[in-house]
Amino acid sequence: MVFLDRMERRFGWLAFPGLLRFYALFQVLVFGLQIFRPGVEELLEFDRSKILAGEVWRVVTFLFASNGFGGTGILAVVFLLFMVLIASMMSDALEGAWGVFRTSIFHYCGVIGLIAANFLYRQTVDGSGFFLYQSAFFAFATLFPKTEFRLFFVLPVQVRFIAIFLAIVMLLPVLRAPVMLPFFLLSFASYLVFAGIPALRGRAKLRDSGKRMKSFKAATAKGDAAFHRCAVCDRTEISNPELEFRIGADGKEYCSEHLPQ
Repeated sequence: MVFLDRMERRFGWLAFPGLLRFYALFQVLVFGLQIFRPGVEELLEFDRSKILAGEVWRVVTFLFASNGFGGTGILAVVFLLFMVLIASMMSDALEGAWGVFRTSIFHYCGVIGLIAANFLYRQTVDGSGFFLYQSAFFAFATLFPKTEFRLFFVLPVQVRFIAIFLAIVMLLPVLRAPVMLPFFLLSFASYLVFAGIPALRGRAKLRDSGKRMKSFKAATAKGDAAFHRCAVCDRTEISNPELEFRIGADGKEYCSEHLPQ
């Protein structure tokens, strides 16, 4: 994006290398607090009325208030470890593909979108801070769809299939309550702008390019891929190799027999 290139030249100091790693580490910290003080997430979750009443820390802490798995059991510990490892890998991959500055802006926009969604939506959506991680995951799956993860450390599954499954699971609440659609659109706006829409445009261009290639190959197979064509008789260098072709004063191409005097 040209706009982001200009921003980087002017606001390069906004770049935050490894931001997703720090996000994952804060998730681990809050997870540890939940073990020693159950219910601490209630002090961290987004609550508009309490924020307006003075508990302004919730505007930031809701991003780490939930690890997205629920509970503090052994299974949650395993998934949290898996999340930290994937977060590190995704951080390196996104920064390698986009650069540190653009990746940082992607995360910043995700945070702004989440805050706006929570302020505008009347009901509290628990665990919405984890959407920041999910946005990064969807972006990673869009850019590197064939990367394989070992599901349960055994079954190899391409990341695109995991992302599709998660997207379906997330869309179920929207199907039950369509009023939540704006909330999800705002929450994942960063993914749509930085990865989703560009990917769709790229695929559309590939389809158009494929169609043009097929048309060219079909024309070539039929012997219609002529470089010269007379504007009067429609003969070409393929149908009549003995003819010579010239460009007339009007800019059109003519064979030697019909070239205007």
